[in-house]
Amino acid sequence: MNLKEIYSELLTNIGFRESEIEQNWLDLEKAYSNKSRHYHNLTHIKDMIECFETYGNQLKFPNEVLFSIFYHDYVYKSSKKDNELKSAEYAVKILPKETNLNAKLVFDMICATQLHQRNKIEDINWLIDFDLKILARDWNEYQIYFEQIRKEYSIYPDFLYKPGRAKALKHFLENEFIFQTKTFRDLFEEKARTNIEKEILLLT
Repeated sequence: MNLKEIYSELLTNIGFRESEIEQNWLDLEKAYSNKSRHYHNLTHIKDMIECFETYGNQLKFPNEVLFSIFYHDYVYKSSKKDNELKSAEYAVKILPKETNLNAKLVFDMICATQLHQRNKIEDINWLIDFDLKILARDWNEYQIYFEQIRKEYSIYPDFLYKPGRAKALKHFLENEFIFQTKTFRDLFEEKARTNIEKEILLLT
């Protein structure tokens, strides 16, 4: 998968000039390649785009979803709680004045990746599920994931991190469903819950 090609084609289709595309790609690559990003990096974007390519025929607003994938973690600092809002604001700000993209929908999509809650707009539910699919990986891959998350929160000692992480994970289990689309629930819900339960045990 060539991320830059996918990105460039998308931005061409939604009204960016060629010179803008190159600079925006460099900015995006720099943001996601920051040394503090052990999980929220370009590999995570690739994983989400694989989901997009698999389930894209289910989407009513594929360009908005794809643009949101690229920018949903553009701003990411583990010590902050407004990363999604800042990412959404940035994504909308760089859109050309003459674009066929629905800027408000992009803004809402990116903000929705903070709480991962059911939305009346089905494309937002698909985006949320793409973001959370990592939870249903095989255990050895899931283990790598939560170790990467721990590194991103390395500024916090275990006595703060462990209860905070366990609380966030328990929140997923308290919801009726982790995944918002029937397709993902049928395929991945059981595996995700098992992984989360195992991680919680390691944290306590």
